[in-house]
Amino acid sequence: MIKIDLNADLGEGSASDSALLQLVSSANIACGFHAGDAQTMQACVREALKNGVAVGAHPSFPDRQNFGRTAMDLPPETVYAQTLYQVGALAAIVHAEGGKMRHVKPHGMLYNQAAKDPALADAIARAVHTCDPALILVGLAGSELIRAGERHGLPTREEVFADRGYMSDGSLVPRSQPGALIDDDAQALTQTLEMVQGGRVKSIQGQWTRVNAQTVCLHGDGEHALRFAQRLREAFAASNIAVTAS
Repeated sequence: MIKIDLNADLGEGSASDSALLQLVSSANIACGFHAGDAQTMQACVREALKNGVAVGAHPSFPDRQNFGRTAMDLPPETVYAQTLYQVGALAAIVHAEGGKMRHVKPHGMLYNQAAKDPALADAIARAVHTCDPALILVGLAGSELIRAGERHGLPTREEVFADRGYMSDGSLVPRSQPGALIDDDAQALTQTLEMVQGGRVKSIQGQWTRVNAQTVCLHGDGEHALRFAQRLREAFAASNIAVTAS
């Protein structure tokens, strides 16, 4: 049987967080820089632990105005400090609630820039290692972030996206370009199963690209996300794919 982790970004203001926590195996909780606050973080942690869902930090560039999607050129040491701050804050809340944080997944533009920028990726990996070398660093499959995590001795988890288009080099289609988002559920399901079972994805250029799918990201925005999560779980069950964070 194939095993796959199913993760969602939570604590970002969606009303479907509680319902999604009954369908996913890992939760990436916003740490205040792009969304969320102390009370939201605490509520998400409690709900995740109640559902047996692995808890992770979802650090971002300091960009609440644009939901962490603004490109920034910050010194690596600044990114290191900001990541340390956010991960440490969530870790303290998880500890206070009697749990243990399992992973870190950067958000938005921080994630995308770190996928290609070795210095930025290294700053994030160093911060995660400083917080806890047992934390899993989640990054885009085949990216610089995964390589940085491996260099620092962190366990890593390579991520694929159910509802995002891919470029031929394995990177995500920028949100500003056509094909960035897959709106058709059937197409998204087909792409996800191909990545999980076949280890490949078809780019918007029409080429097949190899991917190592260890966790699937499900965007947690609105009721559509909840319906799609249910369909994805049904498709996994029908294909004998077990959803687990371990």
